[in-house]
Amino acid sequence: MKPMILGLVTLLLILTTAFAVEDVGGSSFCDSKCNVRCSKAGRRDRCLKYCGICCEKCNCVPSGTYGNKDECPCYRDMKNSKGNPKCP
Repeated sequence: MKPMILGLVTLLLILTTAFAVEDVGGSSFCDSKCNVRCSKAGRRDRCLKYCGICCEKCNCVPSGTYGNKDECPCYRDMKNSKGNPKCP
């Protein structure tokens, strides 16, 4: 009985660690890309918020501070409730 419990605890620990590493990696990628993208924005906090949302869903952010949205079609095509572009 003890080996079975030890095996389950070990498996749980491995799975928990795997998910934690994946989560941290994604947000670090988005944070660095969005910091560059929003570096010249007038409302930087708003730009970072929406860029982060778009990056998490699309896993990409166009290069530069403006334009280049053809590099990431998902990012380019995401719209808000009014039909306007959501991503900065």
